[in-house]
Amino acid sequence: MNIEKDRYSMRGVSSSKEEVHAVVDGLEKGLFPGAFCKINPDFLTGDPNKCCVIHSDGSGTKSTLAYLHYKETGDPSAFRKTAQDSVVMNIDDIICIGASENILLSSTINRNARNIPGEVLAELISGTESFLDDLRKNGISIFSGGGETADVGDLTQTVTVDSCAVAVFDKEKVVDNDKIEAGLAIVGLESSGKATYEHFYNSGIGSNGLTSARHDLLSKYYLNNYPETADTNTDPQYLYCGPYLLTDPLPESDMTIGEAIMSPTRSYAPVIQKLLKNHRNKIYGMVHCSGGGQSKCLRFGKNIHFIKDALMPIPPIFKAIQKASKTSDEEMFRVYNMGHRLELYCKEDFAQTVIECSESFGINAKVIGRTEKSNGGNRLSIHHNDSVLTYSLNT
Repeated sequence: MNIEKDRYSMRGVSSSKEEVHAVVDGLEKGLFPGAFCKINPDFLTGDPNKCCVIHSDGSGTKSTLAYLHYKETGDPSAFRKTAQDSVVMNIDDIICIGASENILLSSTINRNARNIPGEVLAELISGTESFLDDLRKNGISIFSGGGETADVGDLTQTVTVDSCAVAVFDKEKVVDNDKIEAGLAIVGLESSGKATYEHFYNSGIGSNGLTSARHDLLSKYYLNNYPETADTNTDPQYLYCGPYLLTDPLPESDMTIGEAIMSPTRSYAPVIQKLLKNHRNKIYGMVHCSGGGQSKCLRFGKNIHFIKDALMPIPPIFKAIQKASKTSDEEMFRVYNMGHRLELYCKEDFAQTVIECSESFGINAKVIGRTEKSNGGNRLSIHHNDSVLTYSLNT
């Protein structure tokens, strides 16, 4: 038995989503099969020169962390960060295909009305609108299309927050990851720090792997006091088995554990919008390192060896998760972004332009690796702590 994978499965989580990929990999893949998101013909206006993307995602179980904070403090404001998480998980996916203008977003909130009162809904809804306004101020033309708030107490004990984004744009503006080839530089944009357009210091956590992060970091105090935040059919040894309270300091950081794991998912949209506006034809591909972490790149390009041998420093939040859970390096890089959550693929002589653009927004960036030709399908090598971690789509 693989102990690490068993920890995930015992919590009802699949880190690699094998069942999902087994279904969707057989479906029709749209106009650009190698793109980061499915791109359809422009069914909305019928323009043969345009294409359409519709994308759904959400904050996952990160809303549970905001709930714990709310129950402990009575302060609902943490749900504003949850609203941002839901938006970013859509926007930063579709920006990887070059869609950065005239985006329409709809939000869905599913709540248990006993535990999630109106003041929480107010923070979620106003938080979404406020974040969309921030994006517009930074060049992203995105607008609210309304949404749905459903009381589904039989389905959730707390709240889930999801969004759907749609955009129509010119086919000639598509960034197609099928163009990822051997001989490219991989530029990583750091996931932690504080961008010029952010209101808070960011731990780098994102919105992936939060079920395991929450249970591996936080103590049994939360299971005993808030059993509604866990599946009580799960073996208790896998529930809230960590050493920390939300208010405890995060080692090697000025943040608390709660601040770090509730840190809102960073959007790179303002950075990428600026690059697309001036240098779209020099971008060979982009990967949002969300589900799949650093191994996400394996799904793009053909017969590519992705070599990541100059990664960003690992943020303290990931070190704390690994120490508490005793998760292997291999699995940490498969689940979490581990320091950068957006990758841009370009020729080496363009990499410095990408780095300077990112740094103009206060986000560190660097060449974290390169692509070479592979003779046996896509594979990935991550150089870490004097060892090389190897991945393929079959591992």
